[in-house]
Amino acid sequence: MLCDYHVHSYYSDDSTYPMEQVVIDAIRMGMEELCFTDHVDYGIKIDPAGKSAEELKGKTLNINYPAYVTEIAELQKKYSGQIVIRQGMEFGVQMHTIPQFEKLYHTYEYDFDFIILSCHQVDNLEFWNQEFQKGRTQAEYNMRYYQEIRNVIRTYKNYSVLGHLDLINRYDMSGVYPFEYTIDIITDILMQLILDGKGIEVNTSSFRYGLSDLTPSWDILLLYRELGGEIITIGSDSHEPDHLGEHIGEVMTQLKDMGFRYYCTYEKMQPIFHKL
Repeated sequence: MLCDYHVHSYYSDDSTYPMEQVVIDAIRMGMEELCFTDHVDYGIKIDPAGKSAEELKGKTLNINYPAYVTEIAELQKKYSGQIVIRQGMEFGVQMHTIPQFEKLYHTYEYDFDFIILSCHQVDNLEFWNQEFQKGRTQAEYNMRYYQEIRNVIRTYKNYSVLGHLDLINRYDMSGVYPFEYTIDIITDILMQLILDGKGIEVNTSSFRYGLSDLTPSWDILLLYRELGGEIITIGSDSHEPDHLGEHIGEVMTQLKDMGFRYYCTYEKMQPIFHKL
């Protein structure tokens, strides 16, 4: 079954892809299911709903939640029988923003099928522009990144899977930090996920970014399997038409080669297992 569980639309600040066009394109590809996971990143973005044009001027925005929920419901009805459309979000959680995410989750609790928990910033410092890495050694920024993830998942529980676990590799100008230096803290993270009944995603954007490994890496995925982890979703992290569904079939084959038996979709925050 072809499905994509990390999909962005024009509700994300970094995409202009119309939501209905995503659905139309997915149907044309023969996709049976997709889940919209548009961005929420408290700390560096603000909610647009209820704000004036002046208040929003020059700001980076989170999802317009009422419009988002409404449009997904309309598309679910319109394309019923052609494709399954799930409602999700990608929560870019930091320790100090947990209360805002708790409030958001409980506001829309009965609408959610799926939540990706991601780490896009630490202390409101972003990775892509090197603000977070500036003034730190490679060891310091890698360990601080994984410490933030470990702290967040020990505290915050309203999510489905941990997104692109080793995302920091994409933005590491010094090269990939050796796995043996982070294996202990990554083991802590994976064990916490398994204890909490959460999963991890394989994010196929690694191919378009020219990375030498999957995201997360084979090392992390094999460790997750060895620890007893079974919940895996696969998503393209698409922001435009060329990204949608990208390399998902290839990743399914690689997961099977690693010894995984299943991948998951979600409904109302509960995993559904499908044979690879």
